[in-house]
Amino acid sequence: MTSSENERIVLAGEDGTELELYVLEETRLGGRDYLLAADTQEGDGTCYLLKDVSDAKDKEARFVPVEDPQEAEHLLDIFGELLDDVDLEA
Repeated sequence: MTSSENERIVLAGEDGTELELYVLEETRLGGRDYLLAADTQEGDGTCYLLKDVSDAKDKEARFVPVEDPQEAEHLLDIFGELLDDVDLEA
């Protein structure tokens, strides 16, 4: 996926708020799908590490933020290698 083809996703909060994000990259690790998404398509923005927690029977994927620091650090390393022209900071 190139940056010009960034897919948009919308995360719905439990309080009814929505956050529109642009998918920068995706990977599969240990049988689980992960996304690196940002709140802006270009330039500096806030990045989010998301993992798919949906079941096979779910009609839509359910992505939640990665909260485990070790898991997040490992994913940042992977996404950093996949996107060698992007500077990712924790």
